[in-house]
Amino acid sequence: MRSRFDVWAPRPSRVRLAVADEVVEMTQRDSGWWTPTEPVPDGEVDYGYLLDDDETPRPDPRSRRQPSGVHERSRTYDPSCFAWTDDAWTGRQLAGSVIYELHIGTFTPEGTFDAALGKLDHLRSIGVDLVEVMPVNAVNGTHNWGYDGVLWSAVTESYGGPEGYQRFVDGCHAAGLGVIQDVVYNHLGPSGNYLPLFGPYLKTGANTWGDLVNLDEEGSAEVRRLILDNVRLWLHDYHVDGLRLDAVHALADSSPTHLLEEMAIEVASLSAHQRRPLTLIAESDLNDPVMVTPREAGGLGLDAQWSDDFHHAVHVALTGETAGYYADFESLDALAKVFERGFFHDGTYSSFRERDHGVPIDTTAMGTWRLVVCTQNHDQIGNRAVGDRISEVLDDDQLACAALLTLAGPFTPMLFQGEEWAAAEPFQFFTSHPEPELAKATAEGRIREFEKMGWDPAVVPDPQDPATFVRSKLDWSQLEIGRHARILAVYRRLAELRRTLPELTDPSFALTSTRVDETARTFVLERGSVTVAVNLGEAPASLEVRAGELLFETEAGASLSGTTLLLPAHAGALVRAASSS
Repeated sequence: MRSRFDVWAPRPSRVRLAVADEVVEMTQRDSGWWTPTEPVPDGEVDYGYLLDDDETPRPDPRSRRQPSGVHERSRTYDPSCFAWTDDAWTGRQLAGSVIYELHIGTFTPEGTFDAALGKLDHLRSIGVDLVEVMPVNAVNGTHNWGYDGVLWSAVTESYGGPEGYQRFVDGCHAAGLGVIQDVVYNHLGPSGNYLPLFGPYLKTGANTWGDLVNLDEEGSAEVRRLILDNVRLWLHDYHVDGLRLDAVHALADSSPTHLLEEMAIEVASLSAHQRRPLTLIAESDLNDPVMVTPREAGGLGLDAQWSDDFHHAVHVALTGETAGYYADFESLDALAKVFERGFFHDGTYSSFRERDHGVPIDTTAMGTWRLVVCTQNHDQIGNRAVGDRISEVLDDDQLACAALLTLAGPFTPMLFQGEEWAAAEPFQFFTSHPEPELAKATAEGRIREFEKMGWDPAVVPDPQDPATFVRSKLDWSQLEIGRHARILAVYRRLAELRRTLPELTDPSFALTSTRVDETARTFVLERGSVTVAVNLGEAPASLEVRAGELLFETEAGASLSGTTLLLPAHAGALVRAASSS
């Protein structure tokens, strides 16, 4: 049994605890764990560790709070002291749900957990079931996307700290919304990472973002335990309903049991004990269904994964953009394959990667809900040169078509903050690194990333400029004005249809079929008795569909006469077939 100040530090030969105004010697036990040799203060207190002869206190690798920043002392926090009101909460399963991704710092003008609570009624009005929060763990600086975190268990103070986070989750549950927390275990941020001073948290090698986390070499058992305990922290201590696991393809793990499978095992156990669904969603660039295949069938046992292929196919179909990784998706056949097979690249050649990519999905065995899809998310907007949304290039009818394909398609839809009213603000990449050399390297790195996409480096905003952050904040005054109100009405109507039509949440690939006309640029999706038709071309189109009721049309208008559906250019419609009884 560990005390609250015990620390795993096999590297230093001496460790002292600097707590409040005291310095307490620590003694090493087996396996590199150190424990105080004298009594320590009770209650809330600031503390850090003095390693060997270094007189600078280092923060706790398991810190819950960093009130003065990631370079300073930690502060104790007891999550069990929070007065939860969600005893009756039974959770939200992912199947049939709609996810809404948001960034706390830009979701409201205030940029806090408490301010975000004021927008929950809006989320409910567009059919949201699960709120996915971009990373909230401690980072160096005042604002950040969150993926530069260095202390996985410390909730950033600028958003409201750990108690503010608990209020947010509790409030979401009171509103009937589950919470998915975005977590990053594949790397650590570039500033404030003191873990290597304590032990072998990192290993030789690097991924896109820096040194590899040590998951399979000497000392890795404790590193894995830190990650697994962090998973439990969110799901148990903070009552979160699921985790989105950032870039799992960057977890280099050759262990007999992969970290992801071990995670799935422990989360399943916790879910059974709590008697509510707990969901693990992978962001994976592998296009490999092994991620979400149940362990009983030889998979890793995660619940779902993001599908970038859906985004790419819809984006290209609507915008015509074919640079970089969009090139392979130019044909409407790519869109059809994604809807029918889940992945476009399922062992096919990827021109962007310059190699074969992906693994086929067994559509007879896998539920469609296991793929989380979107037309916009933080990556697909923020990792463009100027962070521009598709509302910059699409008209209202095309935006309605994007919503129709996402919300009436067979997969788990995810919306990104503001897309439901065609928010005018960009979502740009922003940082606030205090170190000048790091700020310079970050800005230059962004420009290099965009070379293969053919974007003009001269227009890339400086991530360190505070204006880049401010520009990315949502303007909630837009909702009832012009195109914003029109698009919002579309999302609300589609949310109503998802609640009404069981075909729109049916998880069977077998229920889904498509047909395309490349010349006319039309796409038809059938899901049981429901037909979704989209005219992506520049001229009106006439389509044969089953006779029934026209339940949804984009603002450009459509008409149904018997089995003939007339669609103007850039228009979409949803038809429910007449009952055969």
